[in-house]
Amino acid sequence: MPNIKSANKRVRIIAAKTARNQALRSALRTQIKKALVAVETNAEDKDLQVRTAIKKIDQAVAKGILHKDNAAREKSALAKKLGA
Repeated sequence: MPNIKSANKRVRIIAAKTARNQALRSALRTQIKKALVAVETNAEDKDLQVRTAIKKIDQAVAKGILHKDNAAREKSALAKKLGA
């Protein structure tokens, strides 16, 4: 544990940001899995699930949680499975 007041504050801020990022990343992964399951089972709302997953991916890129190339690869894979 740091002794300096500003270092203590940074530790608290980083912990809060880490928790927020983990929650967003978890929600993103959950939505991607839902979309993949919908596509594989040929559910009637598969288009909506994929669109929602792509929106979550774009939001994660905007917040700096995902790299843009990683996001492009994820979106491409979803679109490819949806079109197949």
